[in-house]
Amino acid sequence: MNKIVNDFSITVGTKNGSGSSTANNTILRSIFKMGVPVSGKNLFPSNIQGLPTWYTIRANKDGFIARKEANDIVIALNPDSFTKDLASVAPGGAFFYADHIRQPITREDIFAYPMPIKAIVKDDPNIPTDYRDLVGNMVYVGILAQMIGIDFDMIRSALEFHFKGKQKPIDMNFNALKNGAAWAAENLEKKDPYYLERMNKTDGMIMADGNTAAALGSIFGGVQFAGWYPITPATSLAEALNDYLPILRKREDGKHTYAIVQAEDELAALGMCIGAGWAGLRSMTSTSGPGISLMTEFAGLAYYAEVPVVIWNVQRIGPSTGLPTRTSQGDLIFTYYIGHGDSHSVIFLPGDVFECFEFGWKALDAAERLQTPIFVMSDLDMGMNQWMSKPFEYPDTPMDRGKFLFEKDLEEIKGNWGRYLDVDGDAIPYRTFPGNKHPLSSYFTRGTGHDEYAKYTEDSDTYIKNMDRLARKQITAKQYVPAPVLHGNKNASVGIISYGSTENAIFEAQSLLEKENGIKSEVLRIRAIPFTKEVDQFIERHDQIFVVEMNRDAQMLQILCAEYPQYASKFKAVAHHDGLPASAKWVREGILARYEKKMESGKTKAAPASKGRKTVKKAVTKPKPAKAAVKTSAKKVSKKSTAKSKTQSAAKSKRK
Repeated sequence: MNKIVNDFSITVGTKNGSGSSTANNTILRSIFKMGVPVSGKNLFPSNIQGLPTWYTIRANKDGFIARKEANDIVIALNPDSFTKDLASVAPGGAFFYADHIRQPITREDIFAYPMPIKAIVKDDPNIPTDYRDLVGNMVYVGILAQMIGIDFDMIRSALEFHFKGKQKPIDMNFNALKNGAAWAAENLEKKDPYYLERMNKTDGMIMADGNTAAALGSIFGGVQFAGWYPITPATSLAEALNDYLPILRKREDGKHTYAIVQAEDELAALGMCIGAGWAGLRSMTSTSGPGISLMTEFAGLAYYAEVPVVIWNVQRIGPSTGLPTRTSQGDLIFTYYIGHGDSHSVIFLPGDVFECFEFGWKALDAAERLQTPIFVMSDLDMGMNQWMSKPFEYPDTPMDRGKFLFEKDLEEIKGNWGRYLDVDGDAIPYRTFPGNKHPLSSYFTRGTGHDEYAKYTEDSDTYIKNMDRLARKQITAKQYVPAPVLHGNKNASVGIISYGSTENAIFEAQSLLEKENGIKSEVLRIRAIPFTKEVDQFIERHDQIFVVEMNRDAQMLQILCAEYPQYASKFKAVAHHDGLPASAKWVREGILARYEKKMESGKTKAAPASKGRKTVKKAVTKPKPAKAAVKTSAKKVSKKSTAKSKTQSAAKSKRK
């Protein structure tokens, strides 16, 4: 049998709450420290403990670390999922199982290895009785390490990282691991083809989860207030703020320069954040789909009253409670058109852990520059799982506080200003902060009808003028949102549009499509809505564009059709919604099911169906009509516009 080196998946089947997290993360970090590209994904139930849970590790020498649907190595520790785990092993794969599970091995096309975990732990007098189940998880790590070649020095290093240098738990776990390895060396004969060998492809990289990265980015972006309410999978983002703000935001006098408040619900959390944003603080919250539903009313207030706030949506499966511990991109349309009445949101779409950090600070800048809510849409896979990343980079631009007026600015324009007056033609007015001592600095903030000077009105023409200005703000926003990332190919016959965490699966699918089907493609990963000129150009040059996303209704495709109705026939949905992270298999199959090959006559021919799972063509909901272009007239800039130049220096401040 030929060796398969640095190219396989490992799945550990256990029970929720069994304490296997430390063991699984030790395997993941050890492989990473060996220089092999790797990712880890936790598939866990929404109850506290007791139900089956699986942790999958993908190691791949070529850097393809998206979820792999085949299970090459399976470690079965849970009697309740034993039959399912056994059936999931790929032919020719390895099946390690706890030998106290008295169930038959019914397959002859795999290699089965029993593990006497309980006996090994019982024989170690250094493990206290009440720690045997927890430390026993390290026995399977040792057996696996011995059988596939995980470096024990790297394992030791991973344990030191996890236990933060505490010698007693490090030694206890490492000794149990060595006992497992010694037993495997003496009692198991290697028959499967899977091996690990050192590489250098993770040099200079780090490992992190997206929620922690988002919290750190927000801290470096100067966040001052966070209101939140616990919800899976967003809770750990707020918890990371609690962990790192006391460390990174110290003052010599010991006073805090921030506040974090756990509210009574999501609606209250966003209300607090809007109040803080109105008062001049950089504010944010984090939630998931059900929380976004509750926040809708206040999101509309912040949009109409033009209050800056950042809202992180770490998406999960809906509707309703849905599948709280499964990943999704199902909130896009709801978030884009959030609230009653006419509104369009500004949305940031990070694609990896590095961008979660980067968008943490950029979203705060954009919120204050545009004076509007900024939604940053991550997902459970990106937010809660461990990913390789290049090191985070300190913000490379000064903090952008947007347009505001100090006392001296108001003096120079003799107090002649309006809170909702567009003096610069970019649809963004000026604001003042509470505490401004100028007698004309105050204004009334309201969610009811108002004119340019924040006075209440129900006049129809004034309402239309204000709403048209808010619509034009979307055009201005294109200057301040992250541009898409193009992975170009001058020989591409088709285009692929993606967003969020699907990129790794798409790269692997691209490789397979070119190698096995002769289809060359290029990928544009959208990183924000409203769409920028790069999206326009990409759509114009392709006849077939596959839009890959993790939801049922092809939500990004619907928005693209609404914004580019003249190109609607070009878009083809590759949408999947089983709650699992994207895989190259379903991306490739979805593209092949819809691909049309150009003939010399100019006609098209459908590609032959791929083998494997059948792909059903998704029914795409009729998109909303494209918004009418807003007519604008040239307008002389009055003397009031001098406030812009007078306050340019005031609008920039150093990041602290």
